[in-house]
Amino acid sequence: MPLIFLNGGAMRGGPLNHLLAGAPFAGEVKTTPQYRFYSVGDRFPGLHPVPDGGATIAGELFDVPEEVLRTSLLPAEPPELELGVIELEDGRSVFSMVLRRPPVSYPQLIDITEYGSWTTYREGQR
Repeated sequence: MPLIFLNGGAMRGGPLNHLLAGAPFAGEVKTTPQYRFYSVGDRFPGLHPVPDGGATIAGELFDVPEEVLRTSLLPAEPPELELGVIELEDGRSVFSMVLRRPPVSYPQLIDITEYGSWTTYREGQR
């Protein structure tokens, strides 16, 4: 089963976690410091790889069956995101949803990289 890094609503306790159909949680992880992190209209987060000026972004890793990925998780993703491969701090490469290119074409982007996680950003909005 493929590992997927999640950093938004499908994380544990999130409103979209049910889409994982009970896929095993594989741990809290961080990316390498080569990503910018955005809020897309305060609806969901998006990772974007950058050659410099990035930061580590926190998220959760899940061991998702390919069928669940194909039939449940991916169809629920917004059109601004696409499946990509990212690098974790420990050197592993895993699936993740990333912003479709070019991300600057989305006027509702808010750079939230300094928060380091969607949870921290959302808590700061309350």
